[in-house]
Amino acid sequence: MTAPPRSQAAAVGALALLSLPVLSLAACAPTVRVEVAPITIYAKLDADVRLRLDEDVKALIQSNPNLF
Repeated sequence: MTAPPRSQAAAVGALALLSLPVLSLAACAPTVRVEVAPITIYAKLDADVRLRLDEDVKALIQSNPNLF
């Protein structure tokens, strides 16, 4: 196997040297951080809704005893 011609080796070397700054800039990608405050929801439930939810929860626990 023969070595590549000198001009081809020089072109590959120059390409490698020119790609280093591009790769180093790609490594410095900016990071975006977003802070979101938690949302608090106040719900006013009447007795009928509470009773239905209570019955649904009891049925769910009875059908899945290993849930909790």
